[in-house]
Amino acid sequence: MPKFYHDDPEWADIEPIAQEDGGPHPLAAIAYTDEYSEAMGFLRAVMVNNEYSERVLGLTEHIIKMNAAHYTVWLYRAKVLEQLGADLRREIAWLNPTALKHLKNYQIWNHRQTIIDKLGSPEGESEFISTMLEQDSKNYHVWSYRQWLVQRFDLYTDEELKWTENMIEEDVRNNSAWNHRFYLVVGKKDGQAVPEDAVQRELEYAKAAIRKAPQNQSPWNYLRGILRHNKLPIAMIKGFALEFADVEKPDDVYSSHALDTLVDIYAEEEDKKEEAKKALELLATRYDPIRKQYWNYRKGLLGQTSAMA
Repeated sequence: MPKFYHDDPEWADIEPIAQEDGGPHPLAAIAYTDEYSEAMGFLRAVMVNNEYSERVLGLTEHIIKMNAAHYTVWLYRAKVLEQLGADLRREIAWLNPTALKHLKNYQIWNHRQTIIDKLGSPEGESEFISTMLEQDSKNYHVWSYRQWLVQRFDLYTDEELKWTENMIEEDVRNNSAWNHRFYLVVGKKDGQAVPEDAVQRELEYAKAAIRKAPQNQSPWNYLRGILRHNKLPIAMIKGFALEFADVEKPDDVYSSHALDTLVDIYAEEEDKKEEAKKALELLATRYDPIRKQYWNYRKGLLGQTSAMA
């Protein structure tokens, strides 16, 4: 049943403030329900009065149930919680089902970040994130929040790294999981090189994932990202890329990403520009023709590089 405030004795002291739509005949007024319009009128009034009370907390909860994307309501709710010195664990318990109901709502995660930051503890967050990702394993807002948790609470741990392995094992094409792993490996380094043993571990890990699904772009990007971060030559993975593509065997290409990698490797070698060109032609005509213009553009750049040399 709809909930109204005009006949509630608890709210008898409040005169709601109507939304200003631009006169009696607005050009494009939004058709709010009577319930929502009235609730927002009461919220405007308490905001003008700077009221921070339990009844206002209930009012914000009511509005969020009707419109979870209203960021102003979330911001005022956070302020009310702070002013009341409310039990923030209770707020998290309320947020959990709300987040599960609104999977793509980013305001919820901004609010959660504010609450967890004030609590100063990530207790229970990993478990809840796993519950969220069971609904949508590539939910951008959830992954962004987890990255914030890692940074806020210094969770660059073996346990967190193992968690990414589990996510990647479930779906080797989960680019979000690969991105999170990269953040764990290089994020705390502040631009510094990753230790050699960790580099070798990550290279072998990415190679194993590529062998499972050679046409999956995520581990190829990861492989190259680790090399780039440590300023290592891409030629280090030439032999590996040749397992999946060889310009001399155009019928036996198992990964367009291997061809792309070979283009960059050959482009850096003095006498391999023709091989780089062949790889680009294979990409443009047979293995990634939807991006033909891009590969031809790359071929033009290759020519410019040769001329400059």
